[in-house]
Order: sequence, then structure tokens, then C-alpha cells
Amino acid sequence: MKELEKNYNPSEIEDRLYKTWEAKKYFHAEPDPKKKPFTIMMPPPNITGQLHMGHALDETMQDILTRWKRMQGYSALWLPGTDHASIATEARVVEKLREQGITKEELGREKFLEKVWDWKREYGGRIVNQLKKLGSSPDWDRERFTMDEGCNKAVKEVFVNLYNKGLIYRGERIINWCPHCLTSISDAEVEYEDQAGHFWHLRYPLSDGSGYIEMATTRPETMLGDTAVAVNPNDDRYKDMVGKTVILPIVHREIPIIADDYVEMEFGTGVVKITPAHDPNDFEVGLRHNLPVINVLTEDAKITEDYPKYAGMDRYEARKAIVADLEAEGALVKIEDYSHNVGICYRCHTTIEPRVSKQWFVKMKPLAGPAIDAVKNGKIKLVPEHMDKTYYNWLENIRDWCISRQLWWGHRIPAFYCDECGEMVVTKENSCNCPKCGKPMRQDDDTLDTWFSSALWPFSTLGWPENTEELKYYYPTSVLVTGYDIIFFWVIRMIFSGIEHMGEIPFNTVLFHGLVRDSQGRKMSKSLGNGIDPLEVIDKYGADALRLTLITGNAPGNDMRFYWERVEASRNFANKVWNASRFIMMNLDKAEVPSEMPKNLTQADKWIVSKVNNLAKEVTENMESYDLGVAVQKVYDFIWEEFCDWYIEMVKPRLWNDEDDTKAAALWTLKNVLINALKLLHPYMPFITEEIFCNLQDAEESIMISSWPVYDEAWNFDADEKAVEEIKTAVKEIRAVRTGLNVPPSKKATVIVVSEKEEVRKIFENNSVFFATLGYASEVKIQSDKSGIGEDAVSAVIADATIYMPFAELVDIEKEIERLEKEKARLEGELKRSHGMLSNEKFVSKAPAEKIQEEKDKLAKYEATLAQVEERLKSLKK
Repeated sequence: MKELEKNYNPSEIEDRLYKTWEAKKYFHAEPDPKKKPFTIMMPPPNITGQLHMGHALDETMQDILTRWKRMQGYSALWLPGTDHASIATEARVVEKLREQGITKEELGREKFLEKVWDWKREYGGRIVNQLKKLGSSPDWDRERFTMDEGCNKAVKEVFVNLYNKGLIYRGERIINWCPHCLTSISDAEVEYEDQAGHFWHLRYPLSDGSGYIEMATTRPETMLGDTAVAVNPNDDRYKDMVGKTVILPIVHREIPIIADDYVEMEFGTGVVKITPAHDPNDFEVGLRHNLPVINVLTEDAKITEDYPKYAGMDRYEARKAIVADLEAEGALVKIEDYSHNVGICYRCHTTIEPRVSKQWFVKMKPLAGPAIDAVKNGKIKLVPEHMDKTYYNWLENIRDWCISRQLWWGHRIPAFYCDECGEMVVTKENSCNCPKCGKPMRQDDDTLDTWFSSALWPFSTLGWPENTEELKYYYPTSVLVTGYDIIFFWVIRMIFSGIEHMGEIPFNTVLFHGLVRDSQGRKMSKSLGNGIDPLEVIDKYGADALRLTLITGNAPGNDMRFYWERVEASRNFANKVWNASRFIMMNLDKAEVPSEMPKNLTQADKWIVSKVNNLAKEVTENMESYDLGVAVQKVYDFIWEEFCDWYIEMVKPRLWNDEDDTKAAALWTLKNVLINALKLLHPYMPFITEEIFCNLQDAEESIMISSWPVYDEAWNFDADEKAVEEIKTAVKEIRAVRTGLNVPPSKKATVIVVSEKEEVRKIFENNSVFFATLGYASEVKIQSDKSGIGEDAVSAVIADATIYMPFAELVDIEKEIERLEKEKARLEGELKRSHGMLSNEKFVSKAPAEKIQEEKDKLAKYEATLAQVEERLKSLKK
């Protein structure tokens, strides 16, 4: 056993311990038929990413569960990896090339991809090293990348299987298009924000010259592509117009008036312009009425060459020009302000452009049904439960998933085209000749949505499509830990992918956590400049302090606020644990510590042993229900209050008394309770617990692979626990009385315990040594009645006993009267000043209301305190 350093220094301990853990392969897991499997798949952070507070919370929660299950004897696999992040990574490399004056098109696909792989090798591992600083213990030997060879094989297998089943198809559909990223994005990648806009009320003339039809639009620039005007078939106002045509202003194209149930009669004029190329609802109307689709915008949201006057104008610039021309033509009726929800790209926050395009899609309805059933029938549990509603709502209203992206970095779509005869082939092979004409075929230029490969993560990382030992043993996985903000991107897609390709759910439980916000409750962001770097916190306070801060008070699904003061409190707790451990270790040589529980444990020993025994049971139950914040608070309270503030103080007199024959029992209790408390704390604060544990004992090699404490009936001392709690209550009451009398701890006094019950008197007799120490007693007397107790004695009442202390022993009456007289004079001065201010007309008329109220509050406080002082003086002068 080594002595701990005087001060806890996380920077010296953490890196050294992590290297040891890695070298000894403590994180590694293998299929073991003698053990139960426990599996967590790490949500793969983007290779472009840098550790932020959201990652820190996410990883800490996963690490807590993995370390706990490892200690419980499971073969605990926490499989790590990173995500190729198509849009973000390609944008980063394109930007880097642009600084060098090069475009990706000039380089060509192959050379560009070489540059991206170079970038990945240089920066992709950065976040992994940052996760290590946090103390994460995944199996780094099994680290995966969403574009590694195994994942690529799985992606091709899935694409081909779904295509052959008719669940993947290629077609012209209206999709979400980002004019900045220049790619399609799925519905899940669209965020919505309220934007201030306008309603432009337009009128289109009827072709027969009989009048006009009026409607309103939020996007007048798209009117260039209008191919119809629609009304509701049940709207009597327009029944006679259906089948007629109108002349489209500016363009002067003749377009029909159609009837469709999509139109809401009550909204506006009950007339809508139909632009199939630029609105998803209009596109569906267009399909029903066989309307032409006229695209008026380029990929970067500029007007096409088909309209020379506006060609090349940005959509917002064109809007102004078109509105001016509509007004000049007499087609603009009025403009009114209107605020509406607008879709933006979740990556770059550019306003999304609905666009008709030939893309690849996954048919979602057949896949969504089994995913809904998996949660409804309880196979998958969402924690917290209210996430069910969000889950069902999304799946029940899901549209087909657009999976093609106009990017080069990513899994290339395994479809090939023959330029000679037009044949298309979908295959797992890397190249293909046309089965019809034998000519070499050209592979699709597009790549797959990043989330397509991420959706396969729970099984592709275990070797699928091969039926590996790992896949058979570790799938389905145990729990997925993730933020509630990616339920649509990732969680839902993993569920339907697992059911479809494995015939089994991918995990049993999804544990959602909230966002880490700043101290004002705002989301951390670059634009606000309120982000806090976890590495900065670790450098200053250590990883354990950060981890404890993130989990304390944390409840599943709830956002949390980050306060520096809480990190300091966590650091202070670490110091408390360190100093208590150091004290215990410095005293272990005072007697030989028995290996088994001694027979002569005192009531105080049995109390703390019973407490830690029940703590193990409660903490385990809390962790099993994923109440990690509740569990760690119980461990924290036990160590700080029960163990350090109470038990250690209780046993100090025994340790320092050479005649005490229970010293060995005290040392056994101190050591074993500390060991168990450290084990319960270890998943939350791995570094400090490991350092103390390895120096405190040598029976187990590392706390990481030690056994998790379990409730033991032999450690249950219920009656003794209740007895010591009674002593604690008495001590608290004594301290409250002394505080009320301003008696310093250094001033000792006789404490007399009076109880008619023999069993109560016995409790105080058995624990009189530590009771005297904690109750600041010069002497403890225990009796059955009040005989010999003076009338001036102050008392404290507890259940079944009354505690008395002679007043004269607590307080020097002459000095106390002198002190109180001075205090009285000071308060009378303050009252005079306060009354003077409040009766001053100038002050009352000119001072702010809060300043006047502040002075009134002070006056009330002074009056109340003076009344107490006078009452005290009266009682002392009797």
C-alpha cells in the first residue's frame, strides 16, 4: 500500500491511468459463453467534429453504463467509430482547396477523393483522442469508420436487397434541395424557423376577357413556372370557372383553372397558383391533373436562361424585379405582412428549395409499420416514455426517403447505366458490363445519404452480412444512448433497418438525453459565442469533475444547464474523497486490519456498513432504470455526509486511543466501506477512484475489472442503523441549540440525556465516546429522570429523550450581556437612519421604487432583529 500524494492532481493521474488501462486491454471485449453480453454502439461522431459538451454528456453516459456492466461481470462491448459525414467533410475539403485556388471539378473525382482521405487521416482521429481525455472506455481495438471496407460491403448488400424487393427506386420526385451545399437532403435534415415574409395578392386575367381570378403567394418569383390555377370542387364561387383558362402575367402563357380537394376554401380567396416544380403539394396536384413541370431555378437558386430578363438573378433579387413587373402590368393587387415557417438546411441554414429531380428513394411505408410495432409491443423501450409520441408521429406520417446526394465523398450508389442502350443494372460489383449489349457501363455519380450507412451501424460493425461470432453474441445490442435531436435522422432508421435486414430489433432500449445549455438556458452555438470547450474544463478541473457535473441532476430526455460553479463543486467533492481516503490510509497501520468482518463491530460500524449495503442496492436499481443522476447523487451524499462528515468523525477517538480494543474493527470498516463507495462511484469518476483503489488494496488488480457491490444480508444491521440515526438526530439538535446561542465549537459543556426508556439510554451509553465528540460535550450523563438538572439548563427534544445542557457552561452571561448591548445600540442606530431616509420626502419622491423597497426591507429586518436581542437581554437579566 502506497501513501497518496498530499493534493489531488488530476492532470498527473488521468493520462497515466488511461495509458495503463489501454495497455492492459481492460476495454477489450470478446464473445464469452460464460458471460452475458452487454452492448452499446457509440453514435459515431463526425470526422469533422471537435469534442463539444453534447459529445461529453453522450460519451459520459455510455461510459458509465459500460463500466458498470463490466464490473457486474458482463462481456461489455462498447463499440466506437467515426462517421464520414458526407456534406460537412466535402464542404471542409472544398473550402481548403478553394483557398489554394483549386475547384473539385478541376481535380476530378479520383484526385478529389484522395484529398479527402488525406484530410481524414490528418484530422479524423482528433475527436477520438479527445474522447480518451474524457476517460471513455470503448473497445478501441474494434474501432470502425462508416466508409471502411466492412461498412461499404454492408451498404451495397442492403442497397441491392432493397432494390430487388422494390423498396428502393429511382424516380422524378420533388425533393428538398440545398442551393448552398448543392445537394438534395432528406426531410429529417430540414429544420424549420419562423421567417418574416409577405403575401403578394395577384390577379390573373381570364383568357376570354370576362374578368380576373385573384390569389395570394409567398413566393412570387416561382409564378414563372405556374402551370395551373386551382380551386376547391365544392366552392360555388368558382364552379363556372373550372375548365376555363387564364393568362399568366409577365410570361403570357395560357394555363387552366382546375378543381382539386387540396385547396382550402376558407383560406384567403380560396384560389391557389400551382407550380409543380417548386412546391411539394403542387407537385402532387400536378401528378393528379397531368400538368407540365416547369423548373425556373438553377441548382444554386438563380433564374434559368429560359427567362432572359431575369436569367442569372438570385431568387430574392428576382423576386423584387418580378413584383415590380407584376405591379407595372396591373397584376399586383396588394402586399401584406405574413410570418411563416420556412425549411432550412440543418448544416448551413440556407433556405431549402423544393425541386423536382431524378433521385433515388427508399419506400418507407412497408418499413415503417414493423418499426412502429416494435415500440408499441414493448420490444423496444424509449426512455423517457414520452418520446413514443414523437416516434409514432414521425413514422405514421413518413414520406419516402430521398437517399441520393450530389456529392463525391460517400458511398457511391451501386447502380450502373449503359450509354449505348439505356439499360440500368444495380449490383454489388465495382464495375459492370451491359447485360444487353455487352458495353462497359457507367456508375451513378451520386453518393448515398450519410445516414444510410449510419442506419446499419448496430450490425454492420459486428461483421454483417457475414454471420460472425460477434454478430451472433452481441446483436441485438442492449441500449442506445443518444440526444433526442437525432431521433429522426438515426434512431428510427436503425430500427427499421435492423428489423428488415436482421429480422430482429437493433437494441432493447433507447436512452435519450437532452441538450447541454449555457447558464442562461441558451443553446450553445458559435454565433452566440457561448460554447464551452470540454477540454478546457478537463485541463482546469480534471475529467472526473466534468463527468460528475454533467450527470448530477441529469434526468433522461431533459436539457441541462452548465455552470462553472457546479464544476468547482465537483472538484471540491473529488478533493473530499481524496483527503478522506488519504486520512484512512495514513491510519491503517495503527492495527492489523482483519480480512473478514470482525465480530466486535460497534453500533457506529454496523450503521455505516448497513448504509453502504443499502446504497449498493438502491444505486443498482436506479441505474437499471437509467436514473443515472439520481444514482450518483445518492453516492455523493453518502460519501460526503454519512461517511466523511459523520462516520470518520465518529471513529477518530477510537483510532487515537491506544487502549481501544475496537480499533481493528474501525479500520476494517473504514477500508471496506471506502472500497465499496469507490466502486459505486467508479463509473462516474473513473480516474480518482482507480488511483485510490489501487493504492488502498491489492486483492483486485483494478477497480475497472473489480466486482460491483451487491446487497448482502450479512451486512444488514437495521436496528443498529436506527439507533445511530437517533444519536445523529440528538447531535443535530445540540448543534442547533448552540448555534442559536452563538456558542463556538471550542466551548464544551455537560450534556445530559434523559429518557425513561432503558433501550434508548443503552443506545447513548454504547455510543457515548463519539456522541461526546460530535456533541461538543465535556461530559455525557445518561439518566432516567431530571434529577440534578438546574432550572437554567437549555434543552433539545428528540423522540423518546430530552437533551439538557447547563446554560452557564455554554455562555459567559456577563460577556453575552455586554455583546448584546452593543448589538442593540448598533441596531437602534440603523433604525434611526432607515426611518430618517423613509421619512425624507426628497428620497421617497426621487429614488427608484426598488431602492425604496430595499430600504423598507432593511427596516423590517432591523426591527425583527432588535426585538430578538431585547428578548434575549430580558431573559439574561432575570
